[in-house]
Amino acid sequence: MKGLQSLVGGVVRYPGDREFESTSAAFNKRYAGVRPAAVLSAETVTDIARAIDWSRQEQVPLVARGGGHSYAGNSVNTGLVLDLRGLDEVRIDESSGLVTVGGGTRMGKLYAELERYDLAVPLGNSNEVGIGGLVLGGGVSAVSRAFGLTCDALVATDIVLADGRVLTCNASENADLFWACRGGGGGNFGVNTSFTFQARLPRPSATCLLRWRWDDAREVVVRMQEIMHDAPDEFAARIGVTRVAGSEGVVSVVGQHLGSADELREMLAPVLTVATPERCDLADRSYWEAKEILHHETSGDPFAVRTRGTPKPLPEAGVERFLAALERWPGSTNPDGAGVALFTWGGKINRVPVADTAFAHRDLLFLVSMDTSWSTGDSPHTVSANLEWLDDLHTEMGEFAGDAAYVNFTDPALRDWRSGYYGANHPRLAQIKRRYDPDRLFDFGQAV
Repeated sequence: MKGLQSLVGGVVRYPGDREFESTSAAFNKRYAGVRPAAVLSAETVTDIARAIDWSRQEQVPLVARGGGHSYAGNSVNTGLVLDLRGLDEVRIDESSGLVTVGGGTRMGKLYAELERYDLAVPLGNSNEVGIGGLVLGGGVSAVSRAFGLTCDALVATDIVLADGRVLTCNASENADLFWACRGGGGGNFGVNTSFTFQARLPRPSATCLLRWRWDDAREVVVRMQEIMHDAPDEFAARIGVTRVAGSEGVVSVVGQHLGSADELREMLAPVLTVATPERCDLADRSYWEAKEILHHETSGDPFAVRTRGTPKPLPEAGVERFLAALERWPGSTNPDGAGVALFTWGGKINRVPVADTAFAHRDLLFLVSMDTSWSTGDSPHTVSANLEWLDDLHTEMGEFAGDAAYVNFTDPALRDWRSGYYGANHPRLAQIKRRYDPDRLFDFGQAV
């Protein structure tokens, strides 16, 4: 790493230095053993351009890190990590509703600024997730059925290329690269240093947090899928079943409706009638109160996630299949346990033509997310048993759901990831990759 510090204004840190871990570690502790040789906490776009030039000349692998939440640990490597957290300025033009944010901005700061101006952009539900990873992979939020994906709200982005050039990309300027940045996955084409979004007015909401006993799981999941199949765009929900070691599983529904609690209760009446929930929190909220209610955090201990997609509700046989699999979960000491979640997509997400953005999954009703977790102190046998269980479940669910996979739930075990993540859009993405990064400076296991 000799000479890098003299080229940049930001701080270069090495193993053992103060804040080295906090600026370079992956959130998923499954990748805690991957340590970079150095991390640069960039202060300016010039820092990033110079670091890229240096990395290319010295042949040192580099990767950009915003929030560090890549499920597959792709925000850390053994070379140089570019810590983008210093690029977190948020500028809001009230007259136009345009929101411009630095490439390292995290959700907590962005939400706080949007609330000050009472403007909405479809975003994630964790304060520490970085904007770059979210939007570049599409970005699905609780309001995406009504407002669209995060990348659908993107109107411009600045990106530093492998050759050190800085390009502004929008619908008329470098339009091919702009297209790729709307769902083509983070880290593929360069380092995005800013994003501009078209915001909209938020809407009063109602939220639901419902939980049932395990014995009610099949009926609840089947009935909730029917409800979501017919639901208006204003309502989105996550239908989940979860198990932790030493306890019976639970089934839950967490959702947001851009309307009244009375409307939401009426929509949910079929499932509330078929099974009485142990917990029923259903109430009117402001848009910003709803955001807090839906806030989600996990332990960060090691985990793995695999996904499939379906354009229609899973049949009862499919529901029974994953419930039976959860009964066989081998267990671990991680309090997050294991589970299956059906995230409701559709609505406005599906009204954007597939070829208009790099995000290809414009025909799904549900993303079926399967996960398992363990702790750093668990035995190698426990780890392998959990991963084998997850692979088996992913294979079994192939009978009921398709091969679509969500790139933001990055799955290092996914074999046909090109079509899984990008579908028919992969050939165009590969062509853009060859144009802007012909020597593959930006490279990792599932890089375009």
